[in-house]
Amino acid sequence: MQDKTTSSGNWNEQKTRLKKEFPALTDKDLFFEIGRKNEMMAKLQVKLGKTKEELQRIIDAS
Repeated sequence: MQDKTTSSGNWNEQKTRLKKEFPALTDKDLFFEIGRKNEMMAKLQVKLGKTKEELQRIIDAS
């Protein structure tokens, strides 16, 4: 399975979808920096109250 946060074009589409689904998320929350994905995911987990697995399923859903 391809990691959907590795392609910048795809990540931009994911960000848009996630912001619609979770209006509390900001561009800052969804800023993806190569090598810091785990930090971003951990912050999203806390902000959304989701487990790592739940968050990955949400991202992979599109």
